[in-house]
Amino acid sequence: MSVLDNIYEKAKANPQKVAFPEAENEKMMQAAYECGQEGYIVPILVGDASKIRELIAERGYEESVFTIIDIGNEDYKNDIIAKYVALPQTVLKEKALGRRMENPLYFAMAMQAVGEADVTFAGIDNTTGDVLLAGQMIIGLKEGISTVSSIGLCDIPGFEGSEGQLLAVGDSAVCTNPSAEQLADIAISACDTVKGLLDWQPRCAMVCYSTLGSGQGELIDKVKEALAIANEKRPDLDIDGEFQLDAAIVPAVAAKKVNRESKVAGKANVLIWPDLNVGNTAVKLIQQFGHADAYGPMLQGFNSIVCDCSRGAPVSEIKGNVIISAVRALGAKRDC
Repeated sequence: MSVLDNIYEKAKANPQKVAFPEAENEKMMQAAYECGQEGYIVPILVGDASKIRELIAERGYEESVFTIIDIGNEDYKNDIIAKYVALPQTVLKEKALGRRMENPLYFAMAMQAVGEADVTFAGIDNTTGDVLLAGQMIIGLKEGISTVSSIGLCDIPGFEGSEGQLLAVGDSAVCTNPSAEQLADIAISACDTVKGLLDWQPRCAMVCYSTLGSGQGELIDKVKEALAIANEKRPDLDIDGEFQLDAAIVPAVAAKKVNRESKVAGKANVLIWPDLNVGNTAVKLIQQFGHADAYGPMLQGFNSIVCDCSRGAPVSEIKGNVIISAVRALGAKRDC
């Protein structure tokens, strides 16, 4: 059984409640429907209930697959608000939350915050910035976490890496130009995410245009400093670098370029980009020329699972991302 097959099996064994605030979007509704019909999740469509039902009928879906939440239902809305403001350390009060819940994105996240949903899934009609702002305001950040970041999982046909065709990469969506401290946090969070989701032993490479001093400059210095911070914070994790991409994932290249012992070189299963220019471009290259499915970005750092997908993602990719998010939510419950 492949790693992805194992994720799908976990999801089907214990379906989680996934809220879709972009319910009217055609691709999002199709992905939600197929995931629900196949038994991977309990899909919750959040928005204008009459419009949602009309679109379900037009598109030929079985309405019984979905749970439909009408944001115009004042009784249900007030119940969510009362439960939310009773939580410790909430940012918003009744009136402020009520105004924001006119937006389905905030309504879904408020449901999640009080346990009515396990995951909020968006990103086609809302920008990454929209999702991040709502997540930080409504869901909040984990204690001790100051950097929201992301990780993606690439399924690359023909790639023969240490985990077969799979490779985890980050950050490709959130942190534009992370400081050394932020880059270290991204690496640590990525290792924890991968270990919890995939049961891998993370081997994390900090990548740039230099391998162990072959190049010089402030961009390389940042990666070196981030590596030192990450290793000091979490010596239990296998995080190494700085490596060029080929030295990180190709054993033959690592044998030539890395002249010291390394648990990561040549067999990395997690790659950490130095900035968003590299990360965003790299993922699109993997998708366009490697014909890969890139599942993500999986946001890291929130109190519970919030997911922002790529606006250009096909339905197959959205489905995989939904199912992965559900299994992450399941894993978070297990770790509590």
